[in-house]
Amino acid sequence: MHAPRSTPIIEPELLMLAYRSGIFPMADSRDDPEIFWIEPRLRAILPLDGLRVSHSLARSLRRGRFTVTCNEAFSAVMEACAAPRRVRPEEDDEGGSWISHRIQASYENLHFLGHAHSIEVWQQERSGGPRELVGGLYGVGFDRVFCGESMFSRVSDSSKVALAWLVAALRHGGASLLDCQFMTPHLASLGAVEMPQKRYLALLQQAQSEPASETTSAPADHCVTGSSTGSGVAGAGVAVDDAVGDALGAGAGVLALPEAFAALLGDAASCGLASSPGKLIAQALTQTS
Repeated sequence: MHAPRSTPIIEPELLMLAYRSGIFPMADSRDDPEIFWIEPRLRAILPLDGLRVSHSLARSLRRGRFTVTCNEAFSAVMEACAAPRRVRPEEDDEGGSWISHRIQASYENLHFLGHAHSIEVWQQERSGGPRELVGGLYGVGFDRVFCGESMFSRVSDSSKVALAWLVAALRHGGASLLDCQFMTPHLASLGAVEMPQKRYLALLQQAQSEPASETTSAPADHCVTGSSTGSGVAGAGVAVDDAVGDALGAGAGVLALPEAFAALLGDAASCGLASSPGKLIAQALTQTS
């Protein structure tokens, strides 16, 4: 169910100013009409060259277990992120959500304006059957910054796959800062680091002002390894082509997340991996993780 049309949104100019200043909104509950502006004392970020890709995550990426899209189901991702979830597996009580209807309506408006984006992870149980949204994330992007807001997972590794695609696309697009807001054990296990807000603000300012040449990522050396797992060109060992082999190398400018995501798919197609682009993501990320 989408937020009621009568829900007063947070003005997009105010929201973007807040993010550019290191501040973001939260609410006490799903139905809370009030918002609170948060500036954490400690901030979590995920270094774009520091994502920890486990063997199981790399396997999920290479085998094409999921289909990954960008900006295809933004509202559905927000709904899933806002859904009640158990605080601990052994508990019966479900925790509330800080994503109020007002916040959801505000970010859906940001998405309409091109400032908020989602990564969706889909699973298809059988050939020809309907696909199901099983994981994803959403956040706000500007300049060389992406502020991750929330993620969800209904199947093992699905949210991690979304994060892997996000990191790969951000690196490809020339981003330099992935904000995770608050540190959690889960984020720490994926390579996130915590820092004082003052240090975060310095990085935030740098990411909004630095020239393109200072943030381009080191290019990947191969389109794909000669792995024999998964579908597609298994075991082929595609040769490097300088025009498309820079799997994570950014261009001269900055690409917004949807354009960077599309460029990754284009690279995969150029490498003969249109049917299994996750192989390109896994190979590129494991080179730097």
